[in-house]
Formats: sequence, C-alpha cells, structure tokens
Amino acid sequence: MGDLSRIRSIVITGGPCSGKTTALHFLRTQLEGRGLRLLFVPEVATELILGGVAPWTCRSYDHFQRSVFEMQLVKERVFCHAAEEMDEGEVILIHDRGLMDNGGYMTEGCLAETLAAYGLTQEGVYERYDAVFHLVSAAKGLEGAYILGNNTARVETPEQAIAVDDRLIAAWERHPHYRIVGNTEDFQEKLDALLSEVLAFLED
Repeated sequence: MGDLSRIRSIVITGGPCSGKTTALHFLRTQLEGRGLRLLFVPEVATELILGGVAPWTCRSYDHFQRSVFEMQLVKERVFCHAAEEMDEGEVILIHDRGLMDNGGYMTEGCLAETLAAYGLTQEGVYERYDAVFHLVSAAKGLEGAYILGNNTARVETPEQAIAVDDRLIAAWERHPHYRIVGNTEDFQEKLDALLSEVLAFLED
C-alpha cells in the first residue's frame, strides 16, 4: 500500500458551459510544465451519456445519477490506487467533478439515500478531496457565451444552467477549501484566476 499522505486530491467543478473542459486542459499544461505529477479522473456523466446511458434512457433522472455516483466511486478508487503505486513523490489527483456534484442534479432525498447506501455522509465526501474549485456557468452574466453545440451531453437552457450552478454551489460550499472562480469578459482571465487559486493551494 502506498503513502496516502503524498497524494493530494483536487476537484474542478462548475455549472454548464463554465469552461471546465478547457480549464482542465489548461491546468494540465501549466502544472505539468512546473514538473508536477498529475492524474486526471474523467467526468462520469458525459461518458455515460455518450455511451447511451442517459437521463432520458434510464427510468428516472435520479436513477441515472445513482449510476453516475456508483461509477464515480469505482473510478476514484482505481485512480487512487494508481497514485499509491507510483514512485515516491507527490501525486496530484485532479477530478473532473467530485461525488458531491451529484447533489447539483439529484433531489435532496435521493442524495441522502445514495450517500447512506454507500455508508457515506456529506462531511465524509468532503474529506475525500483536499480542495474544490468551482467555475461559474456562462449563463450567469455572460449569456451570449452560453452555447450547447460544443458538448453533445449538455441539454440545459440558460435558466436551467443557472439553477444547476446554484445547486452545485450549495452542495460544495461547506467544503473547508472551496473557491469560486467567476466569469470575466476575457476567458483567459478566468483561466488565469483558476490557476492562481490552484497554485496557492498547492504551495500552501
């Protein structure tokens, strides 16, 4: 078994059309360029939807989110084990969404039932991740930049995107190291702000 103390775990989350995918590529380039060792845990929901397991093919939206939750647990376990087996030195796990992201899409009752089914609590989920960085949806203040065409798994209207963004904030906001990265007219400024937040955490 490897040394878990040398593994740091970061979640990158955000509302629909927040720039998360681009931000993850940007972080990879910037952090690897600084010599840091990274493992990226891919987003589960998009993978399932593109594979045909979607809210509109499952018997209910909550059933779909339970599938996301279960698959996410498995992925996180696999990546954590992989990090443990790597050579000595710090490894940074970067998650494209974390378990509490399901709280942005599930009803409160379903989330509570799902957590209980796996012997988890909200506080216990928080402890799985050292830091969480939330990118605000373009639907909040940059409506002209809100588009659906660049992600076939995105179906929310701007109004729905705002509601999801708000629910995600509510799901994560009590995490001890939770930071919100707001919108700017120049998207590069948003990326730079995220990088600054991540570097400040890593250097702490």
